[in-house]
Amino acid sequence: MKKLEDLEAPEGSTQEKTRRGRGYGSGNGGHESGRGTKGQNARSGGKPKVGFEGGQTPIWRRFPKVGFSNPNKKEFEWINVYQLNRYDDGEVVDPDRLKDEGLIGEVKDGLKILGDGELEKKLTVKAHKFSAGAKKKIEDAGGECELVGDKE
Repeated sequence: MKKLEDLEAPEGSTQEKTRRGRGYGSGNGGHESGRGTKGQNARSGGKPKVGFEGGQTPIWRRFPKVGFSNPNKKEFEWINVYQLNRYDDGEVVDPDRLKDEGLIGEVKDGLKILGDGELEKKLTVKAHKFSAGAKKKIEDAGGECELVGDKE
């Protein structure tokens, strides 16, 4: 029976790493060391940088740059006041509840209530922002608008 300490790799399955550039006697690299003959790629550090096209204007410079991404842009989730009619009088509506019920997605920089449609229920609405029209409609229906969180 074989023991763990008696295990050996099969014959020929392991090879020693070839050490290039150690003289002609090593069999792997006298003069060129497996790099071909002369030229840029035979030298150390001889590869051109990524995107270099042999002196031709590279593709990333041939095309115009278009657009702009504002790194300071705020992404608000939003909902219109008519969508709040599904709740009963006197209920509190906040971003977590709207998200749980699938009316809004991920609240990144906050929730904004917009004023499209009519509101027939008296609700307490908590959000990060309200449009002027939405605020007026909620308060006209007898509800309250509460600003929440530190998001602007």
